[in-house]
Amino acid sequence: MGYELALRFGKRIRELRNERGFTQQELADRAGTHITYIARIEAGQRNPSLRSIAALARGLGVSISALMEGVDA
Repeated sequence: MGYELALRFGKRIRELRNERGFTQQELADRAGTHITYIARIEAGQRNPSLRSIAALARGLGVSISALMEGVDA
């Protein structure tokens, strides 16, 4: 279940990033993280902390609740 949740979260990040026309590097810069971290989140290989989730939401210009839409467990 954890892996499936990570995959859904990664898919949501990729979806929002693509809607905004951001590259992974642009999102990484906006969120204050590294491109490799973004790539691994999108691939479902990383389980981000709440602090990282908040930074991703800010980087994408959405609320945390909007970021989590459709990611339900």
